[in-house]
Amino acid sequence: MSKLRIAIQKSGRLNQDSLQLLKDCGISIDNGKDQLKASSSNFSLEIFYLRNGDIPQYLKDGVVDAAIIGENLLVEKGEDIQFVEKLGFSKCKVSLAIPKGEEYEGLSFFQNKKIATSYPKTVQDYLAKNNISSQLHIINGSVEIAPNIGLADGICDIVSSGSTLFKNNLKEVEVILKSEAVLAVSPKLEVAQQDILNKLQFRIQSVLKGRRSKYILLNAPNDKLEKIIDILPGMRSPTVLPLAEEGWSSVHSVLDKNQFWEIIDELKSNGAEGILVCPIEKMVV
Repeated sequence: MSKLRIAIQKSGRLNQDSLQLLKDCGISIDNGKDQLKASSSNFSLEIFYLRNGDIPQYLKDGVVDAAIIGENLLVEKGEDIQFVEKLGFSKCKVSLAIPKGEEYEGLSFFQNKKIATSYPKTVQDYLAKNNISSQLHIINGSVEIAPNIGLADGICDIVSSGSTLFKNNLKEVEVILKSEAVLAVSPKLEVAQQDILNKLQFRIQSVLKGRRSKYILLNAPNDKLEKIIDILPGMRSPTVLPLAEEGWSSVHSVLDKNQFWEIIDELKSNGAEGILVCPIEKMVV
């Protein structure tokens, strides 16, 4: 039986979130400690645990059919590799940073300066696009220490919370790229694996829609029902059921969690009562 071979990070920030996503998709993984490869017992899937930096090449060569990988790594090492889904976790930025004491008035600061980075292609393309010429020092590891030891005038690296920059007396001055985890696909993907990938992507989309949404139930006086329904976006339109108490209805709908509190405030001001909010595990539309 054909299986979809999918790569995930062996260890690090992407590993646990990737495994949790697959678990939420109903995929059971038979995984012993320190295994480099594992199979699912209930889905046609084989997982390869790989070093993050090696995954783009495995995709190019067709050794794996798909991968959960940071978009930033595709930009750096896999520009010819397509992704089919943004996954909403492991969000970060690839940014330029300089010592806090330095004055910064624009990208011209980096003209003829030294920049330490683990992302030479990304930063070189960005600088070239802006007609800036800099000398790059390629470092695999703790890039942030480079200015402190006199190796570079600035750095280009991943920034998540900014705490690492702060600890190393650096400040972010330019955001080159905003990144998150994506589902990337090998250019050598075969038809049989494409069918399995489509099924996996459908499950992932259902999980992600659930994560982005909240289920809401509320009681509304009938004389304000029309206004309350107008406020609720819903999947198509809210469900309205009569209550035992005359003149009242129960309204059920789905809200985007990013708009949640603003809509709740508006609902309350228009007479909604007894508002209940529930998480959504998965949402199939």
